[in-house]
Amino acid sequence: MSTPDAGNDLEDVAVRDTRVSDAIDEPMRAMILDILADETLTASDVHACLADRGIDRTENTVRHHINELRDAGLVDVVRFEEGRGGTTKYYGANTTVLSYSLPESADSAIEEMVDSVQPQVEAALATLTDEYDDVIDDITAEMEPCEHCRTQKYETYVMLTVLRRAFVRAQQDG
Repeated sequence: MSTPDAGNDLEDVAVRDTRVSDAIDEPMRAMILDILADETLTASDVHACLADRGIDRTENTVRHHINELRDAGLVDVVRFEEGRGGTTKYYGANTTVLSYSLPESADSAIEEMVDSVQPQVEAALATLTDEYDDVIDDITAEMEPCEHCRTQKYETYVMLTVLRRAFVRAQQDG
């Protein structure tokens, strides 16, 4: 994995997963994900929740947006219920979209927390590169449009994806 130039101090990584960002570029889809992150609902239930938020769309439009989120892998059909005249699908979000800005006043507290967990993150990255280097190389080989991009960013993206998903699991289990 490449390391940043010593003269350039990076502070953060902005992640833009094209599959995700294309699906949530429509603001209503981000709202639907937010709604489905709290509980599993039918498309009719989601339609009602959107109406409660002042969003006036047809139920078919809501279904379309749910299907787009499902096709992007952000929403799952978590169960089916058989009823009068058909099957009802219940949907649940498997991804949370966070779109916030930290206040500048948080900088020193954030830095203190970063300093606190950095050794554990370094150890996790070492584990990934030591034990999974070949797997990471295989994944990046499937992603790469060119050699430069793979060596510069794709490995970082794969490892950050692992850390983000591990963070979600740890938060759910804790």
